[in-house]
Amino acid sequence: MEELIAKEELYQTIFKRKSIRKYQQQKLSVEELQEIKDFLKEAEVIDPEIKFEAKIVDSDQVKSLIPIKAPHYLQFFSEEKGDYLLNAGFILQQLDLFLAANNLGSCWFGMAKPKKEIIADSELEYVITLVFGRAAEENIRDSIEDFDRKTLSEIKEGNDHYDLLEAARLAPSATNGQPWYFKVEVDQIHLFQNEPNFIKKFFYEKMNRIDMGITLAHLWLAAIEHDYNFNFKKYSQAPAVVEGYNYLGTVEI
Repeated sequence: MEELIAKEELYQTIFKRKSIRKYQQQKLSVEELQEIKDFLKEAEVIDPEIKFEAKIVDSDQVKSLIPIKAPHYLQFFSEEKGDYLLNAGFILQQLDLFLAANNLGSCWFGMAKPKKEIIADSELEYVITLVFGRAAEENIRDSIEDFDRKTLSEIKEGNDHYDLLEAARLAPSATNGQPWYFKVEVDQIHLFQNEPNFIKKFFYEKMNRIDMGITLAHLWLAAIEHDYNFNFKKYSQAPAVVEGYNYLGTVEI
């Protein structure tokens, strides 16, 4: 990695990235790891008032019932306030795309937990882990048809802004649940999150909110690519209603 990736390349990577679960076990160089840390420092955020930090650790500092054997694990910690889960997904998806753009593999690892000593070393709340390294399998998709995603007609209402929503549609999510829905107006896109049943809510409520941050990152990069404004806000009263979904916020474009 000779230089940090431009937002244009992050956007292009949306259409070919994939989750990697098989890794070569050699570690990245000190310089490569530093570039990853530097990228995170410069990543866009939803809420600059929410403090966060990331720790890159080895496998012996991670607990999981279903392990992914990788050379590196990035554990994300955040202040537990406001839309911190949305913020976490938004930030880390930029890193996920950055890694893919640099011919590295990564995967969201919701089952992982830090060891007690790692948790004790941070004043912030543990949120999620992203595993990464050099892939031991093909790390990009051949075409957009390789994505297993809902069609746009299943996740949106309104006829505008296909160029933005196609990128949002391709976002990864926990168990590929795709919990998002978009209600589109000329200058606004309202985001909604699926309201799960009791069992799914117990297991996936946290991950689904992170998922919404992930798709929001794709929407932001698409807005930059296509010369739209991007201002995310949450109205105190939902400007629209979608049955079975909760209003999350609005992107003003």
